[in-house]
Amino acid sequence: MARAAERLVKALTWGCATLSLFGLGLITLFLFREAIPFFRHISPFSFLGGTAWYPTQEPPSFGILPMLAGSGLVTAGALALAVPFGVAVALFVGEVLPRGLRDPFKVAVEILAGIPSVVYGFFGLVVLGPWLQGRLGLPTGQTALTASLLLGVMALPTVASVAEDAVSAVPDSLREASLALGATHWQTMWRVVVPAARSGMFAGVFLGMGRAIGETMTVLMVSGNSPVWPPSLLSPVRTLTATIALEMAEAPVGGLHYRALFAVGAILFLFTLLLNVVGDLVAQHVGGKR
Repeated sequence: MARAAERLVKALTWGCATLSLFGLGLITLFLFREAIPFFRHISPFSFLGGTAWYPTQEPPSFGILPMLAGSGLVTAGALALAVPFGVAVALFVGEVLPRGLRDPFKVAVEILAGIPSVVYGFFGLVVLGPWLQGRLGLPTGQTALTASLLLGVMALPTVASVAEDAVSAVPDSLREASLALGATHWQTMWRVVVPAARSGMFAGVFLGMGRAIGETMTVLMVSGNSPVWPPSLLSPVRTLTATIALEMAEAPVGGLHYRALFAVGAILFLFTLLLNVVGDLVAQHVGGKR
């Protein structure tokens, strides 16, 4: 009976994994089938390096460099908030809190990931944006800084959760050996626990980066959606995801504008794939040096 149940679980697991890969393959096929015809009209170099995005003028201009810069600027700002606070939360939960309080505190942090993105966007639009506008004397509160702060909070649970799992996986024998040699609890955390858990922490950072890059609704609501080169964090920007969300409904199906938006999605897909591969390689390399 137990063997039959084990075989059933294995078959279900294999079937779910196969179905997931099949679905991913269909999505990828559909995305590139719609995107590739665009590059018969527009050079990939002018598409990636162009600075003007005017898809409805004659002749149209399709340059996504400002959107690439906007996505990178917002993501960098989000990571500047999420990474240090996420690692600090992971160390606090795994090394400082009493064991009885660790699970409730971790669940409380992870609840942040369950809040709908539109709620974050509404908070940024009504509260955070006007507050930053008044404090910094800006012409508008819908800037890259507003989007970065909100995305940092949204990515923080991912970074903190994965980093905390890595911290918890560090053997107690390493901590005991460090303390036995006369190190303080703080020195043990930074000199022993963090180096031992750094591969998992790197994985959390890259997962948080993927979370920030792929976010749409929050950025759409608070970033200003200006498709020009962003001079600073205090200026409005537009990201790749926001461009797709804003313009897909008004693009004629099968037209050049429609294909261009799928090309933007394909670039975003390839970039995310590259990010995951690099993150996995970095985590393995860092983990192999321990």
